[in-house]
Amino acid sequence: MKKIGILHGMEDTFPQAFVNEVNRIAPQGIMAEAVRVDVVQQAKPTDYAVIIDRISQDVPFYRAYLKNAAICGTAVINNPFWWSADEKFFNNCLSEKIGVPVPKTVILPSSDRPDDTSDKSFRNMAFPLNWEYIFNYIGFPAYMKPHAGGGWKSVYRVENPEDLWAKHKETGQLVMMLQEEIHFDYYFRCYCLGRKYVHIMPYEPRNPHHLRYVVEDMNYPEGLLDTIHKYVIMLNEALGYDFNTVEFAVRDGIPIAIDFCNPAPDADINSVGQKNFDWIVKHAAIYAIEKATEQKENGQNLTWGTFIKNYFE
Repeated sequence: MKKIGILHGMEDTFPQAFVNEVNRIAPQGIMAEAVRVDVVQQAKPTDYAVIIDRISQDVPFYRAYLKNAAICGTAVINNPFWWSADEKFFNNCLSEKIGVPVPKTVILPSSDRPDDTSDKSFRNMAFPLNWEYIFNYIGFPAYMKPHAGGGWKSVYRVENPEDLWAKHKETGQLVMMLQEEIHFDYYFRCYCLGRKYVHIMPYEPRNPHHLRYVVEDMNYPEGLLDTIHKYVIMLNEALGYDFNTVEFAVRDGIPIAIDFCNPAPDADINSVGQKNFDWIVKHAAIYAIEKATEQKENGQNLTWGTFIKNYFE
């Protein structure tokens, strides 16, 4: 019996619906359940052929558990080694290199020095930075957000240099990105599973959280959704994510990737709505069953992006 496990935290609606759907459609010899973690012994396999990870970004113990599971043959969705290394600024760099448009972006040193550092730790850094160049490149208003991490935590809209510096002081030891503001005509959030199943959702980030997916269907410019679909696949192939969301702001007909590092994306029925919930439950189950079918015991069953393959193999 091959078991598919889902490792989750406070979320309720998606995990149980996923388990139910897998058990409804899986062929004989495959079943799903919530992961049960007890003793975690080094180099000892888990009982799971596949684990969908929805929580290790917040629980370091779980991340260590998943890395051990992966090295022993479990297909972990998403790859816990790459997830540990990934961050938003690098994603922007990679996106630009593969030809997917992104906002103009720079990173800023943290306002407070990291622990156990002193002025001498920063002798390689120009002081002051070339702020004139930065402001001319990015423009105002702009957005300042952490270069790593998820959600709308520590995100600021800044109107001018004085506003930027004042808000930057509130960010402590966080390394921040400064990013141009995109005035958009349309906005989309896209689920992507297995770098092949794509679901494009009209999205309004300026609405209250529970109303962001409540957007009227519109007549979009010809070819726009095809381009978005292509960019979603390109980004997830390069990054190697099995389960992700990608957000696009469309300005003057051009989809600009705003946020595409969401390896535990929102899948709660109360925020995404019934139609989108049904899609993600169905396709997550289909893909997990595919992974379980392909999984090789004690083998290497992780997904690695083309960036890693092309540069390091």
